[in-house]
Amino acid sequence: MAAFVTLVYFYLMHKPLHSFVFACCLFFTIGLVSFTFPEKGIQISNNFQLNFPSLKSVLSSESSKKDIASVLTNINAIDTNFTINDAESLNASATNESTRTTDSFSNANNPPKSKNPSKPATLNLDIQAKNAHVLKNFFEALKALKTNPKSIRVLHYGDSQIEGDRITDYLRLKLQGQFGGQGAGLTPFMPITSSLIYRITCAPGWDRYNLFTIKDKRVSHGNFGVLGDFSRFVGYHKLSDTSSVLSSSVSITATKLGGSNALNYKKLKLFYGGAQKKTWCEFYDGPALISADSLEAGDNFHVKEYNVGRGSNTHSFKFKGKDSPDFYGLSLESDQGVMVDNIAMRGSSGTFFHQINANQLKAFYDYLHVKLIILQFGGNSLPAIKNSEMAINYGNYIRYQLSVVKKIAPNASILFIGPSDMSIKVGTNYVTYPYLEEMRDAIKKAVLESDCAFFDMYDCMGGKNSMPSWVDQKLAATDYTHFSPQGARKIATLLYSAIIKDYNAYLKTN
Repeated sequence: MAAFVTLVYFYLMHKPLHSFVFACCLFFTIGLVSFTFPEKGIQISNNFQLNFPSLKSVLSSESSKKDIASVLTNINAIDTNFTINDAESLNASATNESTRTTDSFSNANNPPKSKNPSKPATLNLDIQAKNAHVLKNFFEALKALKTNPKSIRVLHYGDSQIEGDRITDYLRLKLQGQFGGQGAGLTPFMPITSSLIYRITCAPGWDRYNLFTIKDKRVSHGNFGVLGDFSRFVGYHKLSDTSSVLSSSVSITATKLGGSNALNYKKLKLFYGGAQKKTWCEFYDGPALISADSLEAGDNFHVKEYNVGRGSNTHSFKFKGKDSPDFYGLSLESDQGVMVDNIAMRGSSGTFFHQINANQLKAFYDYLHVKLIILQFGGNSLPAIKNSEMAINYGNYIRYQLSVVKKIAPNASILFIGPSDMSIKVGTNYVTYPYLEEMRDAIKKAVLESDCAFFDMYDCMGGKNSMPSWVDQKLAATDYTHFSPQGARKIATLLYSAIIKDYNAYLKTN
């Protein structure tokens, strides 16, 4: 074979005419295959399909890619730096602030027109709702912080799109800057991905149990806590008098990358439950031993609170016992202001809330004073949706999950963030997934009819075939699904602006 290739190479290199004829034959053959190959490909098996670029897609100079220049110009023009002092001053200036935000869009320089122009971002800023008061509970809690300082909670649940605190970090930064609050909030003992604002280190032997993709079969109960998972340093086993006493540890270090508010927390809280026996626990703030006490056995909801802020941002636990509690998470926080929690659930479709023990989840929500629950799901389910019926069914799954959450947290507002544009390769182009818009519409219908708020991330980033342009601008990854940190910041800017716009309107009428 090697000899044959060598002969062909020698023959072509020394016969220019033969090289030209060979190239023409090659291009003719490729063109013939491209012209005659089935447009929808050849299905080899259930999991494998053979495709070949069509002649039209190869020769065409046009792209289905959406021009997002005006979208990015408009996002960059948003001013979210104004300060809300109190209702009275805002009543006098709300119109000016609202006008300033709107004018910053309408006065933005428009780029040259393209064949696939994107919608102006001004059309996408509104948080949509069937009832104008769906965020009232959250807005009332924000307003009350002025006269009744306490802590309230925003829980941001989402899939891998928010991993690493993307999108959430900006909401936390802005809300704590406006309304007070310190600390990064809740974190599991064993995050699936690392965070920029804290580092957690567990000793060998720890294991994670979750249900947000599929329920862990090693767990016979539904006590998965507010984060939908928990960790243990000892696996589930039957205890006896001869059971060994085991030791383990975990440490958490807050970094400067979250900003001063996230770094200047005053409390660390430990959430746990479910142990068969008491567990000895030592807590260290830096090198100093602050507390040595037993963690309670039984029940599914216990909180241990520690005062910190003595100059160290590294805190450690040392545990010793025959059994491990289910550790539901740690929280870095303060007694006042807004806590914003990033709850990233890689691979989740968002259809897991009904599997968590409702009484336990209610205990968490009540204790944390949860006033806004943000749900951001859909991307993991989209590739499996093959027809309109499946898109509608997913909307109904979300409707059921909303009913579960509303029953558990009746005093919290709920905001659902719809899926972003996602691309699939067709020929030589990346285009929007089939049925994405139908799935988005089904989710939106379920959300609005459930008396919750909806934020259309797909529309605000430019709509159909906008993701390839976000990738070109380094605002999304080359998987054509996930935002880069820079892209996530732009989405977060739109989201926060929409929330503040509605809050301004609420204050103006109250």
